[in-house]
Amino acid sequence: MSYSFLKESKLFIVYGGNKYRIYTTTALGYSQSFAEDSYPVKTLHDQTKMVEGSTITKANPAQFNFDVPLTGEKDESLVLDLLTDLVATSDSDIETQQLKSFDMYVQTGSQTFKVESCVIASANFDIGSESQFLVSIEGQGIKLTRAGDESYTIPGSLQSETATRTQKLIYPVVTIDSLNMNNILTTNVQVQNNINWTKHDTLHESLNGTMMYPKTYTIDNRVVSGTIQQYQIDANITQHNNFSTNSNITIKAVEVGKVASDNGFWAIQLNPAMYTARLEVSQVYTQSYDFRSTGNTAIGTQITQYS
Repeated sequence: MSYSFLKESKLFIVYGGNKYRIYTTTALGYSQSFAEDSYPVKTLHDQTKMVEGSTITKANPAQFNFDVPLTGEKDESLVLDLLTDLVATSDSDIETQQLKSFDMYVQTGSQTFKVESCVIASANFDIGSESQFLVSIEGQGIKLTRAGDESYTIPGSLQSETATRTQKLIYPVVTIDSLNMNNILTTNVQVQNNINWTKHDTLHESLNGTMMYPKTYTIDNRVVSGTIQQYQIDANITQHNNFSTNSNITIKAVEVGKVASDNGFWAIQLNPAMYTARLEVSQVYTQSYDFRSTGNTAIGTQITQYS
């Protein structure tokens, strides 16, 4: 009897005929659920059948999530490309933008699982004070299957990786116009691709008893947003109720030991952007700035450092 253990699981991404090993933390998950429809079985002639019957012919999109430490070697940069890059597709002479899709494989000590035609729906960059720099990924795919046992050969040409993995301790450096943005506690930046899957159930397939899986999707919109939290002190106390609809916000993740004026290990510039400030009353007073990009510059271009 073989068990599968999370700490033994290895994540691979297959994209463009190439296979990439992605090193994650133990924050890794994937699943798929199915939609159940009930129907009454009670008839005019038999009123005793109170319990409804069931049909299951439609699968919901598969869900997955994983956390990736961003390293100095940048072997994991493919993940950021899959998050930010768009490709043009044409359907009936109508051009639309789609995310780059990929297949995801997870190999445990005894099994190999596959999530087909994945897209990344969101990413959260958490920039704490002297903390490890992680990006938390969430996404969706068409179908989750068991590809084989632990000896299953994942397709694709395995891409080389560096011999070392230098994880980074970072701290946040933030500028918002002329505001005093010292004494930052924490900052997070979220990138969201709001995906809407096309209705995929048909009468013909349901009558055939065929399991219907999602096929296509559209991107309703994209959002780059986040929150900056700082201690409230004399130098910034007048900023607790500020707001703006046209600001220039730069957020850097600077390596511990380097000066704040450094370009940063990772940086993003949002110009234009909006923000609202709010006071937070606790044992030590703080104030937070909720921000969102209002420009249509490509996200890969807004990330000015690392990519």
